Amino acid sequence: MKTHKLSNTPMHKAWMRMNKRCNNPNYESYHRYGGRGIRVCERWKSFENFYYDMKDSYKPGLSLERKDNDLDYCLSNCKWATKKEQANNRSTNRLILFRGESFTLMQLSDMTGINRTTIAARLDRGMHIECAIK
Repeated sequence: MKTHKLSNTPMHKAWMRMNKRCNNPNYESYHRYGGRGIRVCERWKSFENFYYDMKDSYKPGLSLERKDNDLDYCLSNCKWATKKEQANNRSTNRLILFRGESFTLMQLSDMTGINRTTIAARLDRGMHIECAIK
């Protein structure tokens, strides 16, 4: 029975995907979520609670992101993010130490205007980061 009248909205779809990733072993990306121990907090097992907690920060075009990829889905670890923010937070990103901070190749590319594949190729050839981004 539908009680919240929000089925098929972007927020409801995000909630459904979050639950599938963590709870359905047949879901295509389960191995990266539930399969490695990522869970949905008890409070967010109810869509109404998820909606109440996340509705004020939601904007169209954003998707649900965990701030720390090794922690569960819960209010303190989740936010709405752009696709670019999501891409920079992937656990498969190559992180480069530059001037004491870690950056993804895409972040370095945005900072310098040099294509990320060019930076990667230069680094793979053994070039120092300072030279690779000039």
